[in-house]
Parts: sequence; C-alpha cells; structure tokens
Amino acid sequence: MKIRAVVFDWAGTVVDYGCNAPPAVLHRIFADRGVDLEPAEARHAMGLLKVDQIREITRIPRVRQAWRGANGSEPGEVEVQELFRSFIPLQMDLIEEYATVIEGVPELVEKLRSAGIRIGSTTGYTRPMLDRILPAAAKQGYVPDCIVTPDAVGAGRPKPWMIFENLKMLDVYPPSACIKIGDTVSDVEEAINAGLIPWGVSDSSNEAVLEGPEHARRLLTEAGALRVLPTVASIWDALEELR
Repeated sequence: MKIRAVVFDWAGTVVDYGCNAPPAVLHRIFADRGVDLEPAEARHAMGLLKVDQIREITRIPRVRQAWRGANGSEPGEVEVQELFRSFIPLQMDLIEEYATVIEGVPELVEKLRSAGIRIGSTTGYTRPMLDRILPAAAKQGYVPDCIVTPDAVGAGRPKPWMIFENLKMLDVYPPSACIKIGDTVSDVEEAINAGLIPWGVSDSSNEAVLEGPEHARRLLTEAGALRVLPTVASIWDALEELR
C-alpha cells in the first residue's frame, strides 16, 4: 500500500507528552467556581474542541452535584460559555510551557518527507491557541505541511471536517491511502468518520497519565484503531510493514 499522507494530532501525539496543558487550565477554571475537578474529570473527553470538552465535563454527575453545591444550580450552556471564555487567556499564557516536541518526531518527519508522504494535522485547540505552539515546535524541528483547527471548519472531532480540509489542502486522495494518528478516542473516531486508516499512540497519551499505557492501548483499540503504537516515533517501522 502506498501511504500518501499522515495526519497527526498535536498535544499528546507530537508535542506535550501526556497532554498536560489543558487539564492544568481546566482544573483552575472550575476551581475558581468552587468545583475541585478530580484528575480523570479534568482529562475527560480530551481531544474535543475545548468548549465541547468543557461541556462534556459539566455533564459528569459528580461535577454537576459539586457545581450545584457551590453555585446554587447546575451548570448549563451559559456557564459552559463563561468557562470557555475564562479558559482561553489562561491556556494562551500556559500553552508554550507545554510545547516540547516528543522525542523522535523531527526525525520521523524527515523520513516521511523523503518518502514523499505529506504531513497534515488536526487539533482540539483553536487557531490562536495553536499559533502559540507553532514557533516553539518549529524550532524543535516539527513543521507539518498543513494545519487545520476546529474554528477554521466549523466543528471539531469526531466530525471529519478538519481531515477533509487537510486532504484538500494537501491534494491527496483517496482517504483510504492516508493515516490519522492521535492519542484520544475522538482522534480515532475522526479518522473513521473521514475514511482514513485509524492509528493511535498509547504511551504519550492523555489516558496513559491516568491509568497507564495498557489501558490507553485497550481504549484506542476498542474505539477502532487498527494499530496502537507507543509513540509516533514508531510510525516509520509500522509503515515499512505496509509497503
């Protein structure tokens, strides 16, 4: 099989080993409203557009109960939007601290390009947030050929619009000749919905921080990932098996 493109997630896949930036901010904005998120709650629904992730966190029964105790009523859409407005500047201030490129990524990119494989990317960050990561990632040797954020296409994962925009901008097709790889269930669902080959990474993932790489591997496999690699540095050897 000739693979024409690989579309990468960002945090937890090519930068920010363990995907630690969003949980730090999510914990703070909920704490400011009297709700102390547990680690699993601050990492719940990771991979979604951040406003969507916040909405999913407010739907957790324990969070709703704690919110009601602290604020007198359960959180609704008004509260979700207020939380997201608080999230944006705090994440912008913090995000560069978590922009370390994961080991092996620059070398992998060089190999992919030498083989004529294009490099795309999707994310749960908005473009202004991602713009704070891009210069640091570039200095460390990671510059994808294409960058698409949820706000550019109207919706985030698991909808396939970011991937479709990647394929259009990269001028690659069919989707079945392209791989999407990420560390969350929503990455896998995005790949499946777009018709790409769904792969996952376990060791650098959000879930691995909570319950270990084996749990992450099982979760991604159950979501439909055809391969789950420790980190993206293992992609080249896995691609060689397909050639």
